[in-house]
Amino acid sequence: MAKRPQLRDDFDSPWKEALQLYLPAFLSLCWPNVHTEIDWSRGYQSLDKEFQRILRRAKLGKRIADKLFKVWLKDGIECWVLVHVEVQGYVDQEFPKRMFEYHVAIRQMYNQDVVSLAILCDDQPDWRPHQFAFARWGCSIDFRFPIVKLLDFARRKAELEASDNPIAAVVVAHLETLETRHDLAERKDRKLQLAKALLQRNWSKDDVREVLRLIDWLMTLPDDLHDQFLTEIHEFEKEAAVPFVPSYERAALKKGLLEGIDILLDLRFGAKGRKLMPVVKTIEDPDELRKLARFLKKAQTLDEVRAYLK
Repeated sequence: MAKRPQLRDDFDSPWKEALQLYLPAFLSLCWPNVHTEIDWSRGYQSLDKEFQRILRRAKLGKRIADKLFKVWLKDGIECWVLVHVEVQGYVDQEFPKRMFEYHVAIRQMYNQDVVSLAILCDDQPDWRPHQFAFARWGCSIDFRFPIVKLLDFARRKAELEASDNPIAAVVVAHLETLETRHDLAERKDRKLQLAKALLQRNWSKDDVREVLRLIDWLMTLPDDLHDQFLTEIHEFEKEAAVPFVPSYERAALKKGLLEGIDILLDLRFGAKGRKLMPVVKTIEDPDELRKLARFLKKAQTLDEVRAYLK
């Protein structure tokens, strides 16, 4: 029997979406000390456009998964929070320097207090960069930033599965994705278990939809296994009689995928890139949209993208 090819997992886009949707829940789970100091009654504001402007002006490259938010502390002070999502599966000696450069660029451009946080999504337990340091002739820099290593949550999986925090479910899906990289049939089974558990939760209709969408985005499957998954989850919906959750169709992913592609086109090619969105929106298959998103990350010119879309 031929060996099934390994899928390339996409962590950037779903984590960016998860942070946008559930920043308070994310900070509550990963940095509870930060969460408690923020006045959530005032809400929070995503500063994606400002962040991309900073990167372009400082010529620091274009990060896909990083998010910049404006929050207010309980003492009324405005604070900017940079959440950096690092998905590399290998040691990157430049990562601490990049964290430092982003931090400095934000302060220089907007003269705002900024707190830099890093999520490490890789599969290497010992890689834990948390400091950029330099010293010579009495001149020194010692920049430290808090990190959360998603692998560390593997010891707390039972706790996460019982939690009402939506980000806890996303972390479980992330861990399951890492654990099943070489066994996609097992991934299908675990994904089914997670989806069934979510459908039985006493959550709002919107939360169930959004978390199911994020889990589907993280735990990608080849077409045959995805079709099996859909068949089995449909049967479960009928048996469990879950009236407030619509059938879990692939079309439900299209909105999120289109939003991600729109962001990618803007980051890579600016306004000219976004003019291609009417063509992109004609693509119905979510898998084709995923392929396009992966292509956009490596495309060098807009002509390449136009040729791909023909």
